Amino acid sequence: MSLGPLMVDIAGTELTPDDMQVLSHPLVGSVILFSRNYRDVAQVSSLTAAIRGLRTPSLLVAVDHEGGRVQRFREGFTRLPPARALGRRYDEDRREGLALARSAGWLMAIELRAVGVDFSFAPCVDLDYGVSEIIGDRAFHRDPDAVAALAVAYMAGMREAGMAATAKHFPGHGAVFADSHVALPVDRRNFVDLEPDIRPYRLLIENNLAGVMGAHVVFPAVDPLPASLSHRWISGVLRGELGFHGCVFADDLTMAGAAAFGGVIERAELAFAAGCDVLPICNDRQAVKSVLNHFGPDLGSPASQARVVRMRARGEAPVNLGADRQWQQTVTMIASLSATPPLVLTEGNHDGI
Repeated sequence: MSLGPLMVDIAGTELTPDDMQVLSHPLVGSVILFSRNYRDVAQVSSLTAAIRGLRTPSLLVAVDHEGGRVQRFREGFTRLPPARALGRRYDEDRREGLALARSAGWLMAIELRAVGVDFSFAPCVDLDYGVSEIIGDRAFHRDPDAVAALAVAYMAGMREAGMAATAKHFPGHGAVFADSHVALPVDRRNFVDLEPDIRPYRLLIENNLAGVMGAHVVFPAVDPLPASLSHRWISGVLRGELGFHGCVFADDLTMAGAAAFGGVIERAELAFAAGCDVLPICNDRQAVKSVLNHFGPDLGSPASQARVVRMRARGEAPVNLGADRQWQQTVTMIASLSATPPLVLTEGNHDGI
């Protein structure tokens, strides 16, 4: 059985019979975990093993784990700094900032790999225009060149740990006030004015970026559909003009930023037509079942399925991370940047993604 294009969630810390039935469907290819799915390291390791044991090839396991406000697993994990802390250190000392970004990416990835997670939706490469509350300190910097450099370093750390990176939210969520979880953001800039937001993606793609997540943001000067559902943005700009050949994720199709464009089946059809490889549907099991019942089992091309497979973690996962000298040194290095964040996103927020 191949990995299907749907990414779904589960309700708790163990798989239920309903979870197992849904995850066994051929259209499902990946599972995203939230904080409600985490109690401790041993529990989540058992959970990911149970998910992997359901099918061959095993389902991919993902989580939103950037650091700062967006860190789903906390107790038993290193408290990671928000991206903005890395940007501030970059301003103080460029070389040190890049080294810390690489270390933060490695630490995030290696701790997740140790509990059986394949990939995290990171890094966030939106620019910090100072207007988006949902992005806020999740952005590395206002300067696109600084964002690009820090994101490439962060991705290199993830890659060293055996994890693929997913940059988000293409082409940019930082210049709109509205939160796409609860509203439809509209960015009225012309295409040429979006070049700073797109610039980090250019450098990341040159460095073999594996994944990109589209934004539920409408850019009416380019397309009346949000970028995540737009053929112009995904197939035209991202794949065509930027030459991206990796895996494209829609943002969660149950979010308000997508809800204005039809029911969940219509949104799924738009995302596929746009060129997305993976469709997350979260916090709505009935919506998942509606999509599973509507589409045939062969949805998604072989090329798309191959792009999904490349998101799987590579290499041996660490078995005794606490005894690893690199882990010990990196935890100490990152600790100074990891102040307690002022806000934790609620469970209803996929962004999360």
